[in-house]
Amino acid sequence: MVYLQMNNAKPAEFISPERLKTRKIIMRFIFITIGALIMACGLELVLIPNSLIDGGVTGIAMMVSHLTGMSLGLFLFLFNLPFLYLGYKQIGRSFAIYVAYGIAILSIATTFIPHGYAITNDTLLATVVGGIMLGLGVGIAIRAGGCLDGSETLAILFNKKLPFSVGQIILFMNLFILGSAGFIFGFDRAMYSLIAYFIAFKTIDLVSEGFNQTKSIWIISDKSEIIGDKIMFRLGRGVTYLNGRGGYSKDQKDVIFCVINRLEEAKLKTIVEEIDPGAFLAFSNMTEMQGGNFKKKDIH
Repeated sequence: MVYLQMNNAKPAEFISPERLKTRKIIMRFIFITIGALIMACGLELVLIPNSLIDGGVTGIAMMVSHLTGMSLGLFLFLFNLPFLYLGYKQIGRSFAIYVAYGIAILSIATTFIPHGYAITNDTLLATVVGGIMLGLGVGIAIRAGGCLDGSETLAILFNKKLPFSVGQIILFMNLFILGSAGFIFGFDRAMYSLIAYFIAFKTIDLVSEGFNQTKSIWIISDKSEIIGDKIMFRLGRGVTYLNGRGGYSKDQKDVIFCVINRLEEAKLKTIVEEIDPGAFLAFSNMTEMQGGNFKKKDIH
């Protein structure tokens, strides 16, 4: 038996679910736009003029753009297209829409930002500033429920088949990509790019709480069974119902316990708010899991 104290505070001014959903969707698009623009500026104004690259699909697009002389935005869009389908199948339609929008904004921004201009020609300073700008842009987009690079979606897919974490898979892929850059830009630039990547990695960690971090969710609601069914149906995640009792009200309530990855956090919040805007949610970061079954079922 789990005893949880319930709050009897009066609810805030009522906002219709439709209005709340519309407002949140708009804010997500705004933040994804901001994140994509910051990343585009980091690429075009800091890294590219100093012959530095990013990791992931973006790094591959930067190398191909350098070799062909064609627009970086074109390759960013084309190379990320396959990952949109993977994102749709693995995480859901709304996530794929946010990813498609973020990548489109990133591609357009890198096309229209003036080429050849650098805010600094100091390689070390460009490494630090570029890494921070990339990490900040990607982190903001992820917090809004989107993503600006397809490599993370691919890593989530490989994570189901390989005995490595998502973060370890991403690290391995980027070490390979950045190592390959040494044959194109020179190995000194490849090493600076590696430093920029680690700075970006840590910045993302600060903004969006880590690459492969999972979260445990506690949900208290009078509509717990409906919420639990929707989580299983739309996210493909299993839920556990615990018997809770309010310390003040003594009311019996089912408490939902669920474990998700960070890319699913925004969608879970949306599911709960659509059903019960007054539900209590508690999020906790998890650094390790053992036993059980964390694999996703089919989603809708």
